Amino acid sequence: MAIDFPVSFTKMSGAGNDFIIIDHRIPLIPEDEQSEFAKRLCRRMFSVGADGLILLENSDAADFRWRFYNADGSVAEMCGNGARCAARFAFVNGIAGASMSFETLAGIIEAEVREDETVRLRMTAPHDFRTGLSVMLDGQERSLSFVNTGVPHAVLFFDEGDELRVREWGKFVRFHPLFQPAGTNVNFVQKIGENTIRVRTYERGVEDETMACGTGAVASALFAALSGLTGSPVAVATSGGERLTILFDLQEGPGADNVSLQGPARLIYNGKLTAEALF
Repeated sequence: MAIDFPVSFTKMSGAGNDFIIIDHRIPLIPEDEQSEFAKRLCRRMFSVGADGLILLENSDAADFRWRFYNADGSVAEMCGNGARCAARFAFVNGIAGASMSFETLAGIIEAEVREDETVRLRMTAPHDFRTGLSVMLDGQERSLSFVNTGVPHAVLFFDEGDELRVREWGKFVRFHPLFQPAGTNVNFVQKIGENTIRVRTYERGVEDETMACGTGAVASALFAALSGLTGSPVAVATSGGERLTILFDLQEGPGADNVSLQGPARLIYNGKLTAEALF
């Protein structure tokens, strides 16, 4: 690869979703090599390891824009946990103020960095609500819903205590004909308290369960409210043990306005990549 090493980077975690973030305002990685670069860098045990790679670049429309790559090298339009990490990275490194906006393929995201490690995002409006869908899981018909909260999400509800085979069922639904050709992320939701749900997510592009998914938490909270299980704000317990807070105004249609996602975005370490990170 035509890259001048070493390359400075920061490792961050958003509720257990981990990311490699690079200040790319002065281009370092040729665009046609970025996908493969992300795929190699996100390998666990052989390289830095992460759920995704985020490159921050200059923007004429906002404080900055990002390029987001999943661990498999595919491009994602949006990632809620990654967006919080990108916002705090930008604030800490003087790229933007505490209140900022940045470009994603899903649209312009507004963010506010709080005094602690918490970041609140104002999300783009969710769209393509679909209800009354169903799939067969182990011979049992299961109802599910779908919405795009920046990226596509299927949502299935289970009772607290039910066995959840997230990897097996998630992979099946992710590639189900209902959601082709793009596929979907898959969220398994259980109500565990008043206005509190637990969400486990199989992520497209990672192709496994992740410790948290911000856009999935938003999708799950919206359908929990539409089903009468919760109201705004919704507390979402993630697989990694962290909690996210989702706020919104439900609309008829169905729909939702003023959707916000709030949660931690932690700086783990800074480092420098050598060419051997790509071997």
